[in-house]
Amino acid sequence: MASKEKLIRRSAVMMGGSAVLLSFAPSVLAQAIEDVTRLEPVTVEGNRLYEMLSSEATGGYSVDAATVGTKTPASLRDIPQSVSVVTHEAIEDQNFTTLDELGRRTPGMRVLTNDNGRSSIYARGYEYDEYSIDGLPAPMTSITGSVPTLAAFDRVEIMRGPSGLFDSTSEMGGIVNLVRKRPTEDFQGHVNGSLGSDHQRSAQVDLSGPIATKGRVRGRLVIDHTEHNQFVDHNENDQNDIYAALDIDLDEATTLGLGYIHNTKDIAVNNGHPVGSDGELLYGSRADFYGADWNDFNSQSNDWIAELTHRFDTGGYGRLAARYSDRNADYNYAFGGSALDADDTLTVAGTASVIDQQALAVDASYSQPFSAFGNVSEFVVGSDYKRFDTETESGSSRSVAGGRVTLEELNNLAYVNILDAARTSGSGYTDTATNLEETGLYAKLTLRPVQPLALIAGGRVSHYELEYQNRYAVTEQNRSDTEITPYAGLVFDIDNDHSVYASYSQVFKPQTESDVNGDLLAPREGEQYELGVKGSYMGGDLNARVSAFRLYDENRAAAPADTSASYSESVGKMRIQGAEFEVTGSLTDQWEVIAGYTYLDTEVKRSSSARADGIFLLMPHNIVNVWTQYDFAGDTLGGLRIGGGVTAMSGFESSSGIEAPGYAVVDAMIAYDFTSQLSGQLNINNLLDRDYYNRVGGVNTFNMPGAPANMVASLRYDF
Repeated sequence: MASKEKLIRRSAVMMGGSAVLLSFAPSVLAQAIEDVTRLEPVTVEGNRLYEMLSSEATGGYSVDAATVGTKTPASLRDIPQSVSVVTHEAIEDQNFTTLDELGRRTPGMRVLTNDNGRSSIYARGYEYDEYSIDGLPAPMTSITGSVPTLAAFDRVEIMRGPSGLFDSTSEMGGIVNLVRKRPTEDFQGHVNGSLGSDHQRSAQVDLSGPIATKGRVRGRLVIDHTEHNQFVDHNENDQNDIYAALDIDLDEATTLGLGYIHNTKDIAVNNGHPVGSDGELLYGSRADFYGADWNDFNSQSNDWIAELTHRFDTGGYGRLAARYSDRNADYNYAFGGSALDADDTLTVAGTASVIDQQALAVDASYSQPFSAFGNVSEFVVGSDYKRFDTETESGSSRSVAGGRVTLEELNNLAYVNILDAARTSGSGYTDTATNLEETGLYAKLTLRPVQPLALIAGGRVSHYELEYQNRYAVTEQNRSDTEITPYAGLVFDIDNDHSVYASYSQVFKPQTESDVNGDLLAPREGEQYELGVKGSYMGGDLNARVSAFRLYDENRAAAPADTSASYSESVGKMRIQGAEFEVTGSLTDQWEVIAGYTYLDTEVKRSSSARADGIFLLMPHNIVNVWTQYDFAGDTLGGLRIGGGVTAMSGFESSSGIEAPGYAVVDAMIAYDFTSQLSGQLNINNLLDRDYYNRVGGVNTFNMPGAPANMVASLRYDF
């Protein structure tokens, strides 16, 4: 596209709502080409991004826009915060099946590995404790296995830093939004099967198309079964997914969307290694399973989604959407309870739980582009409601075997129902219920006083009620309040391809921990300052970002200096700062790339007697992620695609003083299209067979070695 035409397109882009369709008379268009800074008054017809195509349809590693943290679609360049989008093609090329697998290779994210689907995902030192489906949140925790699988989703949108304007009670690290695969107007489908080393295998069927006259009713069905890498003895991890969706055009401007997602997980839990008698990590023992062969985790989740959208004649866009999630999980497993002794024996600990969780999220919003100062601006107003109810009954034991055992004796340990034993004795037993309810009103205005500058101001009023019950101790605590979370940002277009941006955002989070008087601690409060430069090249096919941020977190609960105490204290004020670089998209029509670098530094600015949270020690100062793919389409090797990448990080340690050196892991992919319908792909992970630990924990557990070299071959047929 010529540079003047790019300027015309950029003049139709506004902050927060992003690009819009403008209506120009021919004479006005001719004048604009001569002098783009002298635009005549415009007629707003609507935001073209409201109807943005799926990444499945557009292909490649980049998209025009994202919805995470913006409510309405906005171009990546026009969002004054750090946002990444992992597209359908990038997910398939790297063979991701769960969100934590994706997080390990995505710039700016850090995953504390457990079994796939049960890992902890972090950004900027904070765990993502929610994930949204089409902007509707529900809790996400590693121990409950609620980390989502990806079979139902077109792309993953990731925002780093507080997102308090539209989700004020979320974590400080940001929000993850999963955008569903939608039914298509034309019939399409595929079947896919894979088989790999270490018992990896999967099968998937995906069918989509019209199911009523003229495509007014469209449907989609995805069925997936995956068995994950089993490089650790006895460690099995199977997941099943069913996704069904309907899109119904009620009229030319109104669409009703319905979706259902069902997931089950069945895992023989691996809790990692102990350290050796000298405190050393057990390199060379990746396959050793420090657990009982009856270790078990089972979960089931159901998500129902409904969405009604309407495109108004004024160019406005209205949306009413709801998501209900019903989850339950239970687990019972034994693991190492101490470091290995000199004779290679250890004690045995255990944990068990039954979790029942329901979540409801409802959101209603209206957005409207409008003309002001000869440019296009936009406002968004809305209201939302969410309620998270969680019941958890847990038991733990530090002496499951009654003495020290060898690894073989631990693997063959006689079955113990740890929850029943704790329930009977009362030792290590808890039974709690948590109910969090929040209602919010929000508004955001994006104003362009001059064409290159977009000013953004927004605010949210939230009322929350938190109820925490200890049903074993027969106690109940409540806390409620109304909070205001402001938001501000600006973006200035330096030229056709580059913008500078700055933003300020806040978030708060109610806590269930109690102080020395037995009262719930005050909510955590977080704020972030971020500035950076974004670039968009080749018509938006390649996006780049350089950003710097500083984040403050106050009132985070932590254990007091007195280790015998049963209450919590505020850690005071934490400061987290860092920088990020990311480039994503197409270097040429055949060459795709994802590359990023993250630097992170933390400091306790003000502390009470509480011990600082050691989770930050597990965050490396430096992380590098690179993945690239080249398609030989049109060349003599047409049909061939090759890819490869590196994930590297500097050293880190746990609060127990266990240190892990930095590492770099190389992955590769080769694919070939045998026909227009039949294709094959081979993914090779840890190509150089690097022996490393991607997580360390206590002397007894959570020291997690990375998988050895392994490969997965897949075959796909498209209808």
